[in-house]
Amino acid sequence: MYGAARIVTTGLMLLAAAMSPDGSRHGPDPSLVDYVLGWDAQWYWTVAVSGYPDELPVTETGDVAQNAWAFMPVYAHIAQLAGNVLGAGQWWVGALVVTLVAGYLACLALHALLRERLDDDQAMWGVVLLAAGPLGALFQVGYAEALFLLLLLLSLLCVVRRQYRPLYLLVPLMGYTRPGVLAFALFLGLYGLWRLAPARRRALGGPTAWECVHIVALGALATVVGFSWQYIAGAVTGDPGAYLATELSWRRSWTGGGEAGFVPFEGWIQAAGVWSGIWGIPSWLGYAALALLVVGAFAAVLLLPQARRGGGELQLWSIAYLVYLLAVFFPQSSVFRLLFPLAPLACLALAVPRSARVRATTLALCLVGQWGWIYGMYGLGNTFWLIP
Repeated sequence: MYGAARIVTTGLMLLAAAMSPDGSRHGPDPSLVDYVLGWDAQWYWTVAVSGYPDELPVTETGDVAQNAWAFMPVYAHIAQLAGNVLGAGQWWVGALVVTLVAGYLACLALHALLRERLDDDQAMWGVVLLAAGPLGALFQVGYAEALFLLLLLLSLLCVVRRQYRPLYLLVPLMGYTRPGVLAFALFLGLYGLWRLAPARRRALGGPTAWECVHIVALGALATVVGFSWQYIAGAVTGDPGAYLATELSWRRSWTGGGEAGFVPFEGWIQAAGVWSGIWGIPSWLGYAALALLVVGAFAAVLLLPQARRGGGELQLWSIAYLVYLLAVFFPQSSVFRLLFPLAPLACLALAVPRSARVRATTLALCLVGQWGWIYGMYGLGNTFWLIP
């Protein structure tokens, strides 16, 4: 199933390349290698080859410019190692292989996770939807998302099975693969409270003393790892705010600057105003749309019967990750990619129906969405509106 999905994705990427106009980021008639190395893959390549700057670059206005500190090292260096082991000596070869393998292993991990709640037929269908989903191209480009998803699915599987010891390795690996481990720290806190709730204790029994120790220790570890990159960047550059200033450099192209510093949850509020101006609608309407979007997302995670089949753990992870996105992200076209860690609950919810017609329709919509994402972000991709 995974191999068939990759063949379909490759065909869609070739079609997007053939239709790529002169004004796209990759120009007319790009190769698949151009796509593998496109966008953020360039930054991971820079990390692998040149490391991180010990002096922050600045723009003509004196603001911190975009630089490699926004990208974690694990994927970049594993890809470099894989390229060397394969004898190619080219980073993109290692990046492609690591992403493909991580994607396949993520499908195995998802199947095991879904089998905790669904039967084998439904679990396999969930795997099909992950492999061929709207963001399926992330399984064959130089991004860290596939590796992070693998680590996340393994971590969730450990929590569901209450096998906590592997998490002491998985949590740091997640934290230094891409941002998001702070969401896992929040998830562990919510999970601990959920296990201690009276109704939960009556149903399955409360956590043992050792479980409590592991949950607290792992939550602390995830928190420390999540904040550590800021201190590492500060120690190397001599600027305590190096990491946050680097992250804000991407937001500045939308807001025009003027931020005094990072303020949690500010990005979405700023974006509502920015997008209201772009779309030519009253700002109050943009804020109302934001409120409806947030309420709708949380309501879907909490209330939809299909989502509730997750048994609680996947719902809690999805809530924690949505809160994390609201706290740190400025929404633009990359928001679709940043929703990728919500795939476990989405695949579970979509795998529940057994109707052949519903399944065929769902798969068709996934493939249409995948084509739209590939063509928009790679075929038409530009430096402002269409960024994966």
